[in-house]
Amino acid sequence: CFVLFLLQVLNEKKLQEVDSLWKEFETPEKANKIVKLKHFEKFQDTTEALAASTALVEGKLSKNLKKILKKIVAKDAHEQLAVADAKLGGVIKDKLNLSCIHSPMVTELMRGIRSQIEGLITGLPSREMAAMCLGLAHSLSRYKLKFSPDKVDTMIIQAISLLDDLDKELNNYIMRCREWYGWHFPELGKIITDNLTYCKCVRKVGDRSNFASSDVSDILPEEIEEDVKAAAEISMGTEVSEEDINNIIHLCDQVIEISEYRTQLYDYLKNRMMAIAPNLTVMVGELVGARLIAHAGSLLNLAKHPASTVQLLGAEKALFRALKTKRDTPKFGLIYHASLVGQTNTKNKGKISRMLAAKTALTIRYDALGEDTSAEMGAENRLKVETRLRLLEERGIRRISGTGKALARTDKYQNKSEVKIFDPSGDSTLPTVSKKRKIQEVEEQDTEVAVKAKKFKADMKEETTVDDDEPVKKKKKKKGKEKQAEEEEVLNEEHPTSPAVEVRQNSTCVALLLHYVLLIATFVCLQNTEKKKKKKKKMKDQNAD
Repeated sequence: CFVLFLLQVLNEKKLQEVDSLWKEFETPEKANKIVKLKHFEKFQDTTEALAASTALVEGKLSKNLKKILKKIVAKDAHEQLAVADAKLGGVIKDKLNLSCIHSPMVTELMRGIRSQIEGLITGLPSREMAAMCLGLAHSLSRYKLKFSPDKVDTMIIQAISLLDDLDKELNNYIMRCREWYGWHFPELGKIITDNLTYCKCVRKVGDRSNFASSDVSDILPEEIEEDVKAAAEISMGTEVSEEDINNIIHLCDQVIEISEYRTQLYDYLKNRMMAIAPNLTVMVGELVGARLIAHAGSLLNLAKHPASTVQLLGAEKALFRALKTKRDTPKFGLIYHASLVGQTNTKNKGKISRMLAAKTALTIRYDALGEDTSAEMGAENRLKVETRLRLLEERGIRRISGTGKALARTDKYQNKSEVKIFDPSGDSTLPTVSKKRKIQEVEEQDTEVAVKAKKFKADMKEETTVDDDEPVKKKKKKKGKEKQAEEEEVLNEEHPTSPAVEVRQNSTCVALLLHYVLLIATFVCLQNTEKKKKKKKKMKDQNAD
């Protein structure tokens, strides 16, 4: 039950204290001292109550409220009417010439009445009051969202399911027809590739021997007709009976009828999609949009899904398999068959499918909950996706400006050509000759070699001309060694040692170190063997004792 009632204020002085007014509505007894029930009227059904409540929401005066105000308030015209909506108060004042008041005091009063409404209105059980509030809230929220129950999407779900079933059956029938008639005339399947044309031709002609006398110009072009007639004369197929041909013709009739019904069903689905979800149809097409609705269960359920779910609808198995095996998740589901995703290259399919899913989610919500039936929003969003696709494909050619609102700018073309001179030395086949050294460099090298040779000869003479006395030999050898060291130092200062000489010196040092290490290791091994022998002897002596 839905009711409409009016309350009369008993004590106006207490209403002046706005901050402490809530204390007067703490209990039903206190609330009955402030206000009392003036008039009570019941609505006939939910639609009447919904019409009255929607009129109040929009600031309009309903018929029931107008009648009540004329009957009851006209008697007490000198009193003021407290209104929660200032717009509604203005309408009542214009039409009924009643003084209305709207202030913070009125809002506090309405809040207190709402909290103690069960105590103020007697005779209504709490269950009926809760059911009334819940039913009216659902109806009012549905009206606010502009949800139309006439948008029945069950027909779309059934139509797309039947269309998919018809495609499967048609494929099976056509494959069986080609294989069956191929035993009699195998060359016809290679000449005529269209399935419907093949079935029409077989139904009209029947046996292959009738091709020469029959006219199939209404089905086939002239060139193909000549090829078919030429192939029928030299065909390698087997002979079949009339009963077999009749069964094949009956199968062709079934294929043609099913294909005609499929085209009719597709037109019906297209018109239905444009009536129920025009923006979704513009974005992804009739078939993809219908499959999305069928997969979600309804258009309203599809509107509740986020864009990420819309992107992956139809790829649930692949998603959970990827999560289980810790691999890359899929990037698209049913939305992959949309024309915008199909015309992109493989590199940009993921980006375009993500953007298309975001825009598609907006269009689905607009179609499910909006009042407008135009497809302008879908066309605008499709244009945005197409521009994004164009920018991704032309990346590197076109430069996008810094702001998103500004248009893309292109730099002016400037020809920056460099003049290059041909080098004729590259064509020469003669071997390259090293540069000639200067005369001064050759003379300096010769003098150095002569000085070294003289010093070496002098050292050799000193070694050979020494006496037999050992101390004299040692002194001369020491003197010779000192001279050699001084000469090496002078030479090193003038000409520093090359890296190859340093490497040789290092290698000799390493070899000497290795030699000493081996000697020490052999000495330690010999000592260990001797100790072991001594222990064995002691053990033998002890055993003998």
